[in-house]
Amino acid sequence: MHSRKGFTLVELLVVVAIIAILAAALIPRLLG
Repeated sequence: MHSRKGFTLVELLVVVAIIAILAAALIPRLLG
């Protein structure tokens, strides 16, 4: 794999989507 700096827009959107899904799943549990 070639190493490079920064992310493409698609990669950034994928990461944000994953974080949003995890947050939506975990926050209700943390709040009880």
